[in-house]
Amino acid sequence: MDVDEILTGLYSEQGRQNPYPWYAALHAHGPISAIPTRPEHSTVSAVAAGYDLVDQVLRDPQWCKGAPPGWQDQEILRTFMSSMMFTDPPDHTRMRAVFAKTFTPRRLGALEPVIVRVVDTMLDRIAEAGAGGAEVDFVADFAYPVPALVMAEFIGLPEADLPWYRQRVDWIDEFMDVAGKTPERLARANQAAAELRDYYRELIGHRRRQPGEDLISGLVEALDSGDVELTEEELISNLIVLFNASFVTTVYMFSNGLPLLLAHPDTVGALPGDDGLARGCVDEVLRMESPVHFLARAAPRDTVLGGVPVRQGENVLLIIAGANRDPARFPDPDRFDPRRSGPPSLAFGVGLHFCLGSAVSKLEGRLALPRLLARFPELTVTRPPSYSGSLFLRGIDKLFVSTGGKERA
Repeated sequence: MDVDEILTGLYSEQGRQNPYPWYAALHAHGPISAIPTRPEHSTVSAVAAGYDLVDQVLRDPQWCKGAPPGWQDQEILRTFMSSMMFTDPPDHTRMRAVFAKTFTPRRLGALEPVIVRVVDTMLDRIAEAGAGGAEVDFVADFAYPVPALVMAEFIGLPEADLPWYRQRVDWIDEFMDVAGKTPERLARANQAAAELRDYYRELIGHRRRQPGEDLISGLVEALDSGDVELTEEELISNLIVLFNASFVTTVYMFSNGLPLLLAHPDTVGALPGDDGLARGCVDEVLRMESPVHFLARAAPRDTVLGGVPVRQGENVLLIIAGANRDPARFPDPDRFDPRRSGPPSLAFGVGLHFCLGSAVSKLEGRLALPRLLARFPELTVTRPPSYSGSLFLRGIDKLFVSTGGKERA
C-alpha cells in the first residue's frame, strides 16, 4: 500500500473510526514519507509517524507553526494567532511566561480536593441514573462534566455558564478538524470566537472588581500590575484556547480510556489504592488513545528530514497518535501495559508548545479513575462506542455503560 492509498484510507469513514491500521501501514514505510500526490495549493509535503523524528521536530523551535493564509480576516483565526498555542517565539515565549507563573504548585495542589468533590458528585449521579440496571451515558454523566467543572473552577467560569460555553467549544472543535474548513463551520467558529471574547471581557471586568483565587483573577492581577508583557486581548485569546484544549483532551482521555481499562479486569481490580498504577494507566491511555492525533510544522529552510526533502515553508504532518504506537520505541505497541517502560508519550506535545494544562488533566485521571472503578467494580460497556469522526481531536462522544447493579459505598 503506497502513501497516497494510506492517506486516502485514513480520511475515509473507516479510517476516522479506527485510524490505527493506517498508522501501522505508515510505519512500514519508515519514520517519514513524502506525499506523492498533493491537492493544488497544499503546503503539506510529508507525513511523519516515527517517534524519534516527531519528537525531534517538536523540540526544534525553528520548526514553526506558521500562519494560515487570510487569518487576519477571520475572528477564529485571529484568536488562534494571538494565543501562545498557535504562535512562535518571541510572542510565544512572552505569553507562555505569563501563564507559567500562574500554574503554580500551590494552585495545582488546591485542585485535588476540588477534583475529588466533583468526581464523587458525578459518581452519585451515575449511581442514580444507573439504578435498576439502566444504561448510563458515561460521557454525558462523567467524562464531560468532570473536566468541565474542574476547569471552570480552576479558571474561574461560573458553573451556570457551562452549557452555553460547551456549544461554542463544539463549534470551534468542528472547525479544527481536517474536513472542518467549510464555509458553514467557519461561520460558526467565527461566531463562537466573537461571543467568547465578549464573554471574557465581561468576566475580566468582574474579576477586577471582585478578585478571587482562580486563574483569571491571578492573570488579571498580573496584567494590571504592568509587570507582564501581555495585552488584554491576548489574555482573552489564551483563555479561549486554554479552556478548549485542556477541557476537550481530558474528556477524551476519560471516554477513550474506559474501554481500554475495562478490557483488562486484573488492572481494574488492582487500580484502587495503587497510585503508581493509576499514574501508569493514565500515561498508557494517553499513549494508546491520544486525544490529539496530529500537528503540523513548517520547515525553517530547505532541508532533508529523515531522507525526505522538505522545502522552506512547507509543512510536515506529524502523526502524534502514530508516533505513540511506533514499534521501534514501544514493543508490541497495541498492547495496553500500564507498567510499560520507555519514552513518554507525545500526547501533550513536547518542547516549546508542551501543553500547560497537562498536569491538570493527568491529575484528574489519576484521582478519578480509581474512584470510579472502586465505586462500580462491575462497570461494563453496553454498546459499541460512538467516535467523534474527527481526525484531529479523536474521541468517544457517546459511551453507554451499566454499573452491573453492584456498588461499593
